[in-house]
Amino acid sequence: MVSHPVRSVRRALAAPPPDEPDAFEEMTLQEHLEELRDRILRTCAAVGLAFVAALFLARPMLVRIKDQANATGGFDIQKPTDPIGLWVKVALYIAIGLALPVIVWQLIGFLSPGLTRREKRILFSSLPFVSLLFVAGAAYGFFVAAPKALQFLSNFMPELYEWSPEGPEVLSFFLTLMIGLGLVFQMPVVMFVLASLNLVSPKRMRAWRKYAVMVLLVVAAVITPSTDPVNMALVAIPLLALYEFGIVVSALFARPTPAAPPA
Repeated sequence: MVSHPVRSVRRALAAPPPDEPDAFEEMTLQEHLEELRDRILRTCAAVGLAFVAALFLARPMLVRIKDQANATGGFDIQKPTDPIGLWVKVALYIAIGLALPVIVWQLIGFLSPGLTRREKRILFSSLPFVSLLFVAGAAYGFFVAAPKALQFLSNFMPELYEWSPEGPEVLSFFLTLMIGLGLVFQMPVVMFVLASLNLVSPKRMRAWRKYAVMVLLVVAAVITPSTDPVNMALVAIPLLALYEFGIVVSALFARPTPAAPPA
């Protein structure tokens, strides 16, 4: 039988007895397949319900994207189906964003039987911060990084270029920044989990700071669609701040797993 999700989380977050071994939860292949089916159905239902609401939100979102892209005359299109296609695509992305907590919950719930009880406690306790940081990263990309980059690009050599961006390209531009920043904003959570599992200590994270700066600058260059240093800095500075924040969180709140006694 598929376990009740709320009871599973309560059991995972509850402190185990000191003498209880940290073991995996055993499930048969049939139970795994039944749980996979149920979780896929719940995910599809959540996205479907959110899509109905997203159809009403897609047009205001497109208007805001058009304004932020400085497309005063509207978007250029290449195919006759682009107007309705963009509307439906934006609605689908909004629906996935609205249903993201359910999607993440179902994914973690399906993977949790393969984790020990301590690993489940760490994972479930960090789950709310995963959603919050992803929303924060996507919002930063939508309200700050993408508009600033498009403002720079739309005013670059205006005497040579007529700024009339295509709708699909602008939408892809926004999504690249929003999804990229949403993912890299998970860095403090990843650092906390690594410290809690004794994989990387906060002291080691401090020692690796100079290498982390180089890697984060490369990540910022990949995420940033434009190549100018101003827009790259808009992405790199939050990432560097998040790395420092991850070190502080790991040092204050991560409780390393005690070493097993010798046999």
